Amino acid sequence: MNFAITLPVAALALTIEAIAGYPTTIFRAIRHPVMWVGALIAGLDTWLNDPALSFGKRQRRGIVAVIAIVLAAGVPAMLAQIALIVLLPRLVALAALAFVASSLLAGRSLAEHVRAVAEGLRAGGVEGGRAAVAHIVGRDPASLDEAGVARAAIESLAENFSDAVVAPALWCALLGLPGIAIYKAMNTADSMVGHRTKRHEAFGWAAARLDDGLNLPASRLAAVWIVIAAVLHPHASGSAALRVLRHDARRHRSPNAGWPEAAIAGALGLRLAGPRVYGAIRVDDAWMGDGRAQADAADIVKALALFRLASLLQIGVVWLFAIFILPG
Repeated sequence: MNFAITLPVAALALTIEAIAGYPTTIFRAIRHPVMWVGALIAGLDTWLNDPALSFGKRQRRGIVAVIAIVLAAGVPAMLAQIALIVLLPRLVALAALAFVASSLLAGRSLAEHVRAVAEGLRAGGVEGGRAAVAHIVGRDPASLDEAGVARAAIESLAENFSDAVVAPALWCALLGLPGIAIYKAMNTADSMVGHRTKRHEAFGWAAARLDDGLNLPASRLAAVWIVIAAVLHPHASGSAALRVLRHDARRHRSPNAGWPEAAIAGALGLRLAGPRVYGAIRVDDAWMGDGRAQADAADIVKALALFRLASLLQIGVVWLFAIFILPG
């Protein structure tokens, strides 16, 4: 790894995505890289995941699928990174790599989707909130009251701050374009096949386990950013964020989601996670935090303010490393 390349690429990518997101014109022309990976994963699922096979054989085929996904994402990204660095002037190559990497970050679109839930609640009440939150959570929106909608939006914001912002930025900072490409491919695979359902429990096992491993350092780092943001924000509590983080994060059923969720719950004086319904399945999870369960649209707005501050902190720190710690 060459930090003189990877750190500036990560810093530039974070900045580009925060300002511009993924341009609509590019999406219309070539769609989105995640959609390309999704098509590959769907094809592998259809081709390799034969329900007639034993659990063990389907699990082994899932491992083969993961290897194929990693190679399909990582090899072209590595070749592109090498080619750009060799063929182009350094600053031009870094900018090109950062532009591509920025497409694999999703902070701006995440904030827009969560903001839409607050607007839906304010304009259309619980039905408006349910319609908006259905775009960002997997649970049954019909099972949610107004407070449940607000909590679901804040939980999604916290978890995806780790998954869609901190983790891809971290792997980009460590390994450059191949790192962020492999991470995003595996995160997409987990979202598509990494479920404990009859069809995917065996085939998606490897994808789910690898995604958990890749997200483990990022989830802790995301919690740190949230705690620091809470210290700096006038309407949040850094001490409560740290207290709830230490007490509740490991009690979450996910090895990673509990860390940012616990931090934001403490920061805002809320109680998040807890029992919820996915499809027809009730999941009995631990509560994160000991504050109010009756969240509302105003709490979503406060959570978004924390998210923006935490994101700016991350961008600033990555830039400091890129400029002062490891100069090219």
